[in-house]
Amino acid sequence: MQITDLGTQGEEVIQQVASLLVESFKEHWPEAWPDMESALREVRESLQEERISRVAVGAAGTVLGWIGAIKEYNGNVWELHPLVVRHDCRRQGIGRALVSDLEDCVRQRGGLTLWVGTDDEDGMTTLAGVCLYPNVWEHVAQISNLRGHPYEFYQKCGFVIVGVMPDANGLGKPDIYMAKRVGGRND
Repeated sequence: MQITDLGTQGEEVIQQVASLLVESFKEHWPEAWPDMESALREVRESLQEERISRVAVGAAGTVLGWIGAIKEYNGNVWELHPLVVRHDCRRQGIGRALVSDLEDCVRQRGGLTLWVGTDDEDGMTTLAGVCLYPNVWEHVAQISNLRGHPYEFYQKCGFVIVGVMPDANGLGKPDIYMAKRVGGRND
């Protein structure tokens, strides 16, 4: 496997990445990229100068995964957006390798923090399907993964929950905000 800038790859790889987005998000986040047109738009937007777009490619030129980041707060903070790994390649270290590579890219650009929003739109955690008000942090402290929500993957990569936006995607459908320091000193 090789991780490289998506912008150095050809149209075939871009098409594979877009297809991967549609396929991988349709079960739990069907509104994210419901078709190739929206996925291609997202992939092409990731190639802008102020963004980072990295792709993991296998020996045969097959896309195994893709990760991107968006510069925020004058480059001190970057949003990880999105991360996707082919279904048949998950749990093989590809996602972790992409996150680690992205952290290096953010650090090289002077970034201090990497954050990600990880929605729960269909009851994958105990934060979904309930009213989180008025004691949001009590709910966060008791969070449990019910059906393979990716927040635990991000925790294994060193991210911590730094906030929750209740009802971000409708009643009982929160967005879970996670972040980690990737640059600077930790005094």
